[in-house]
Amino acid sequence: MTDQTTIQAVEWQRVSPKYVVVDLIGYLLSGLLFTGISFVPHFLFGWDWAWLIPVAVGAFWLVMVILTPRRVRAIGYALREDDLVFRKGIMWSREVAVPYGRMQLVDINRGPVARAFKLSELKLVTAAAATGVVIPGLPETVAEELRDHLVTVAETRRAGL
Repeated sequence: MTDQTTIQAVEWQRVSPKYVVVDLIGYLLSGLLFTGISFVPHFLFGWDWAWLIPVAVGAFWLVMVILTPRRVRAIGYALREDDLVFRKGIMWSREVAVPYGRMQLVDINRGPVARAFKLSELKLVTAAAATGVVIPGLPETVAEELRDHLVTVAETRRAGL
């Protein structure tokens, strides 16, 4: 007889749909910058074939922009009894469970573009570098409530250590 584990049903929370716009702005600005820089070999050295470099760089960033809405929809988190589970990614998906008792720091960051859309990112830090989690695109009030909840739960779970 094999030992079967019960998979706990999880209620996934998604990030704000406004985060798509924030992420798009970041990718568009980065894409324009890197595509512009990729023109340098053509103008600096006069290579006839060097125009292919900005075309390739621009195509890469265009694909990133096209995939942004789907990538943002793939971001989610769930609060379970003993841990917070975070997932992201389309092709290379990542799912991390962070036990409440292992959380050392819960931090809220707001960049200028995200702040304009009233969004925040919540950063969870543990002793293990690999389990650091950043949940982007949370509405400010949700991020603050989640931070307060996680700190409270983490304190009660650490009490036995």
